[in-house]
Amino acid sequence: MLVPGVAYARPVRALLVVNPQATATTPAGRDVLAHALASAVELDVLETSYRGHAADAGREAAGAGIDLVVAHGGDGTVNEVVNGLLAEGPRPDLPMLGVVPGGSANVFAGALGLPREPVEATHRLLRAVEERSSRRVGLGRVADSAGERWFTFNAGLGWDADVVERMEQARARGREATPSRYARIAASCFFRLDRRNPRLTVELPGGETVDGVHLAFVSNTDPWSYLGGRPLRLNPSCSFDRGLGIFALRNVRMATVLRHLGQVIRGVEPRGSHLLRSDDVEKIRVTCSEPVRLQVDGDHLGERTAVEFTAVPSAVQVAV
Repeated sequence: MLVPGVAYARPVRALLVVNPQATATTPAGRDVLAHALASAVELDVLETSYRGHAADAGREAAGAGIDLVVAHGGDGTVNEVVNGLLAEGPRPDLPMLGVVPGGSANVFAGALGLPREPVEATHRLLRAVEERSSRRVGLGRVADSAGERWFTFNAGLGWDADVVERMEQARARGREATPSRYARIAASCFFRLDRRNPRLTVELPGGETVDGVHLAFVSNTDPWSYLGGRPLRLNPSCSFDRGLGIFALRNVRMATVLRHLGQVIRGVEPRGSHLLRSDDVEKIRVTCSEPVRLQVDGDHLGERTAVEFTAVPSAVQVAV
């Protein structure tokens, strides 16, 4: 692994993981990135060809003496690489993670303060490698009957997972993941919500239990996501250095949702009588009276009836 401030006698070994299907990833951009990195490190390049390929690459890199794994793609690619690196849990000798955005949202990179434009992000990464500049960041971990999954910026049960599932269907039909399409799908999913029968119960540390919840959004940092270039700030004080954020609604009537949506878009601290919100929680357990869709980092994982979210401090080292 790369250690800040340490000079290396041998070349830095790096793996570039490229998702060629990501929204803003092109063959020309990949070649420029690979050429630039190869001038500074001993580089191998892998183009993903199946779902989970980036995770497999991260898992192999963690045991192969690789110093740096660079994810070039969207947030889903970053999530897969992270889950591969941490397949056996955090440890100090894992490769450093580098990120060159190539997706439509690039939330993880934006939350880290990294450029969301690939060329600028490449220059920033090269400087970080040269200067051994990095930081450790905390991650979220989801555990349920299907196993465990790490997430870098957000997860959720309910409305947001419904939107992710519909967007995945649209992309499978060749539709682009644009902000306007997200907005249309979000509106469509909202009008399908069952407003009379909340299905979630949220349990927080200290024995606090909240029944009658319609949706639960969990953040590992701020912002929760972006709509175009505009940050959506559900838990403004949440960060990679603190616990998880919880944003849960016990009322999803139009007036309530529009009021909180306005707060989130304007960057005003969300408040309301039907809102359960905390920006620094170690653990969150959500149980569902009926199966509810789950998403992590914009990846739909299917339906669940019980999920536990845990904050894991300093889980991975990231080149910044």
